[in-house]
Amino acid sequence: MSSERATLNATTRTEFGTRTSRRLRREGKVPGVVYADGKEATSFQVESRDARVILGEGHALFDLQIEGSDSVPVVVKEQQHHPVRGDLQHLDLQQVDLNQAIQSEVPIELTGDDVSPGVKQGGVLDHVTREITVEALPTDIPDSLTLDVSEMEINDTLTLEVLEVPEGITLIADDPAEVTLVTLSPPRVEEEPETDLEAEPEVVGEGEEGGEEAAEGEESGGEESSDEE
Repeated sequence: MSSERATLNATTRTEFGTRTSRRLRREGKVPGVVYADGKEATSFQVESRDARVILGEGHALFDLQIEGSDSVPVVVKEQQHHPVRGDLQHLDLQQVDLNQAIQSEVPIELTGDDVSPGVKQGGVLDHVTREITVEALPTDIPDSLTLDVSEMEINDTLTLEVLEVPEGITLIADDPAEVTLVTLSPPRVEEEPETDLEAEPEVVGEGEEGGEEAAEGEESGGEESSDEE
């Protein structure tokens, strides 16, 4: 993690309610709350583009600077997004003590998938678990953890026990061997629809015989009527 933390600038929010929140969003702002142990929660509002930058860069820890107050280190507690558009609707942050370990969700990034023997053979790489819970001091929590899959063959599975983490970080899981991170399955083969090749000649043949019989009947009938005349 970088020694310089990113900073999210905000202003105090004094108006509340659904109507006010909608107005803020129309103005390009996002309402939020920062919680601190033993202190009253503080409501704030931030520019939505600033929040998108901070969250998009995946910072596990950053500073919140509310206008008129000192900046404080925070982690994301919860994000609320619009169910259809995906826009950020509300942001909950948690102020942390830099000297006290906390638990946080950290994304797992894969590397080496382009040279994996199994992938080169057409295997399907499935990233099953994309985030894991770790415990560490706030300043030690990484923005992401990397898993090398360059040696994976078809039918291989990698679990949490093989994930390497920096010193000072503890993985939170009851049984790491039971937490599947990545699987590499055989190539998917699409079955072509079956066609009844034997039935087709029979249908054509029957049609031809029927046509010949009909033609013979017509010729015969024509001769008889001609005789009658």
